[in-house]
Amino acid sequence: MTSDSSDTVNNSDAVNSSDTLGINQSPDACNKVDTQKILEIDRNNVFHSSTHLKQYATGELPGRIITGGSGIRIRDSEGTELIDAFAGLYCVNIGYGRTEMAEAIYEQAKKLAYYHTYVGHTNEALVELSERIINMAPVGMSKVYYGMSGSDANETQLKLVWYYNNARGLPEKKKIISRDRGYHGSSIASGSMTGLPLFHNYFDLPLDRIKHTIAPHYYRREDDNMSELEFSRHCAAKLEEMILAEGPETVAAMIGEPVLGTGGIIPPPEGYWAEIRKVLDKYDVLLIADEVVCGFGRLGSDFGSIHYDMKPDLMTIAKGLTSAYQPLSGVIVGEKVWNVLEEGTDQWGAMGHGYTYSGHPIGAASAICNLNIIERENLVGNARDTGAYLQQRMQETFANHPLVGESRGVGLLHALEFSSNKTNREHFDPNLKVGPQIAAACLEEGLIARAMPQGDILGFAPPLVISPAEVDSIVERAERAINKVTDKLITAGEWTAK
Repeated sequence: MTSDSSDTVNNSDAVNSSDTLGINQSPDACNKVDTQKILEIDRNNVFHSSTHLKQYATGELPGRIITGGSGIRIRDSEGTELIDAFAGLYCVNIGYGRTEMAEAIYEQAKKLAYYHTYVGHTNEALVELSERIINMAPVGMSKVYYGMSGSDANETQLKLVWYYNNARGLPEKKKIISRDRGYHGSSIASGSMTGLPLFHNYFDLPLDRIKHTIAPHYYRREDDNMSELEFSRHCAAKLEEMILAEGPETVAAMIGEPVLGTGGIIPPPEGYWAEIRKVLDKYDVLLIADEVVCGFGRLGSDFGSIHYDMKPDLMTIAKGLTSAYQPLSGVIVGEKVWNVLEEGTDQWGAMGHGYTYSGHPIGAASAICNLNIIERENLVGNARDTGAYLQQRMQETFANHPLVGESRGVGLLHALEFSSNKTNREHFDPNLKVGPQIAAACLEEGLIARAMPQGDILGFAPPLVISPAEVDSIVERAERAINKVTDKLITAGEWTAK
C-alpha cells in the first residue's frame, strides 16, 4: 500500500481516532465501537501470533475485537457473547472480569510499580509469593526464579541444566530429551524442545542438543494388543534406547508436560511417569516438569507433578500462576540442583543470568491475589469434581459418535480426536481440515474450542470456575457443531461412517 493511498491509516491517525473509534470506551459502550475501522488499523500495524499473515493483512482471514468478559464468557465489539471453553490459552483459570485482581494490581502499582531483583534486591510481594509456591510444590523444591512467559522459563531451565553439569565437572552432559507432540514454548531453545513441526519448519529448529522421543499417545499405538502399562514400558524402553544411542554421559535432562497439552491433550497411560522416572534415575538424567498448563489446579491437584507422582528436579510454571491477568512465569529449582548451583557460584562468582522484569512486583501481587481466589473458592476441588462431570458428559455424548475416534481427558482438560475409521483408528485427509471445520462450527454455536495443531483434534480447557450447568452447555453446543460437520461430510461424499 502506497503512502498516498486513501486506504492508508498512519500512526497519528490511529492515535487521534482512538476515542471516536470507541477503543477507550467502557465495556458497556461496545456497540459504539467502529469494528471495521479498528480492524483496519490492526491489520496495518499488528503482527499476530500463529496467524496466516497475508490472509489476515488482506482481510481474507477475519479478525475479532475482544472487549470484555465475565466468568467463562467473553464478548466482542459486535456484542457477541461466547463461551470460552479454552480459558484463553489454558490460562484464565479464575475466569474473566475479576475486579479483585484489578484492585490488587492497582494497589501494588501505587506502592511499588517496579524494581529489579539483581544482587539480592527483592520486594514484599515477591517474598510472600515465593514462600507460598514452595509450600505448594512437591517435596524437595527449594527456590523460584521468575520470568514473563513459559517460553523464557524453559530457556532458563536449559541454561540451569547446562550450568549444573558444568559445575559437576560433566561438560559433555548437555543434551535434552523432549517428546514428540510436546509443547514447551516458541523461542529458540523452548521451540526446539517443542515436538511439533509447525514450530520448527523454516525456523532452522530444533537445535542439535535437543532430541525427541516418542509421545505417550496410547490411542495412536502401533500394537493394538498392548495394554496401557505395556505401552508405558514401551515408551520407557524407547527413552532408554535413545539415551544409550546418544551416550548417557551426554544426556542431561528430560522435559515433559504431566499431560501433553497443545500436542493433543493426551493424559499419560497407566504407569507412564513411574516407568520414565526409573530410566532417568538409572542414567543420572534430570526431569523437568513443564507445569505451564497443568499447574495450579487444572487436573484437580495443585500440580500435575503431584497428580502423577513425577518427582521432578525442576518445574516450569506460568499461565495459571496469575490466570493471565499479568505476565509471569517461574522456574522452581529442586534442592539437588540448587545445591550444585550454589557451588558453581563459589567457583565462578555471580551467575550471569537475569531478566529486567524477573520478580516484577505487580506480577507477584497479581499471583498472590489469584492464588487467594483459587484457595478461597476451592477451584482445585472444583476442577476435580466438575472436571469429573466434564469427563463423564463427554464420554456419554461422544464415545460412540461415528466421527469421534477417542474422547479423552483428565480434570478440566479434554480432547475429542476425530477419525475417518473408528475401528482402524485412521486419519482423515488433512486437506479436509475436519478439526478446523468443527472448531468453526463450534464458534457458530457461541463456543470457543481449539482445533489442535497436529491432527483432527478438538480441545477443551475451560476456566476452573465452570459449573456443571455450564459443562452441559459446552457439551450440547459441541455436539451440535460436530453433527453439523458430520452431515456436511456425508452430504459432500467426503466421508462414510465406518
